[in-house]
Amino acid sequence: MEEDPDTYRILRLRAEILELGSAIRQLQREGLDDAAAQLLIGRKRAQLDQLVKTNSAGART
Repeated sequence: MEEDPDTYRILRLRAEILELGSAIRQLQREGLDDAAAQLLIGRKRAQLDQLVKTNSAGART
């Protein structure tokens, strides 16, 4: 069975988002600025949303 590269990218992005979420919580607990991490997680979520939409559209064809 051949692996779908988009599926792998989706799983990788989800893992990265989980890690960033954990890092943001740690920064907040320490009272440190988390603006850069918030921006990055927003970008990763947008990438994930776009990839999922593209992957879903491709699956229907």
